[in-house]
Amino acid sequence: MTIVTGAVIQAGTCLFDKERTFQKLADLVHDAAKQGAELVVLPEAFIGGYPKGLDFGVRLGMRSDEGRDDFRRYFEQSIAVPGPDADRISEIAANAGVHLVVGVVERDGATMHCAQLYYDAAGHLIGKHRKVMPTALERVVWGFGDGTGIVAPKTGLGVLGGAICWENYLPQLRLALYQKGVEFYCVSTVDDREVWLPTMQTVALEGRCFVLSAHQYFTRGDGPADYNPIQGDDPETKLIRGGSCIISPLGKVLAGPVFDEEAILTAELDKDEIVRGKYDLDVVGHYARPDLFTLLVNETPQRPVEFVGEE
Repeated sequence: MTIVTGAVIQAGTCLFDKERTFQKLADLVHDAAKQGAELVVLPEAFIGGYPKGLDFGVRLGMRSDEGRDDFRRYFEQSIAVPGPDADRISEIAANAGVHLVVGVVERDGATMHCAQLYYDAAGHLIGKHRKVMPTALERVVWGFGDGTGIVAPKTGLGVLGGAICWENYLPQLRLALYQKGVEFYCVSTVDDREVWLPTMQTVALEGRCFVLSAHQYFTRGDGPADYNPIQGDDPETKLIRGGSCIISPLGKVLAGPVFDEEAILTAELDKDEIVRGKYDLDVVGHYARPDLFTLLVNETPQRPVEFVGEE
């Protein structure tokens, strides 16, 4: 398959309402499939939410009871992988017949992770990536991923892979994904700054891969009445304004960026462009200098407790 139709969905979570969010996910993925999409990418923390403007009661050396309850409420919106909620996403991918990359808040024990889940068009979970470096206050509510989550699933469309939000500023992570042969670099994010577009163009140019960057468009009105972000209570306030885009391996903007509205962006992605691009730049091939620079990637699971002996 040479030409793949890719789509990025720009939409916001129904915050603290997992059931409505799942229905919205199903509707949006169905709509993307109707537009011919074969690969569909959704934003960071779409399932579980990104409660922008909450501080979870944190001050240096202090935590509040109200913040602990915000954390409990947020934890209730997270999903277990594997688990029934992950299976629901599987059904959505299979029903639409698309390869699906969706940002979720995953629970593992009592710890939450910001994650990307990868599904093939039959609904099989083929990869899970946990954000290896949460940014700023995110570290209060999310744990760290390890090397087991640097995934690059091989599919009938090509090699998928990607990173979440500011992980894209980790050059070592990007290089590891290039070495794994990523062709469709899937980004789930909530970064709505103007400078995000040149960041995505840089990734596409550097990796000579297609970049599909899906952003949330999220307003105060997408949250419940008792959601109290620092930005205020006006339901029209835009907390995350979007910026989704699709970029070619030579840095050309194929779709977007779109701001200030929900949207589904699609583009035809000709895989021959990847090889054409690597003609003069292959950072893990002829443009590398392993005699000078090497990267060691630890893919060993990082567990706090190991049991040795009989079961």
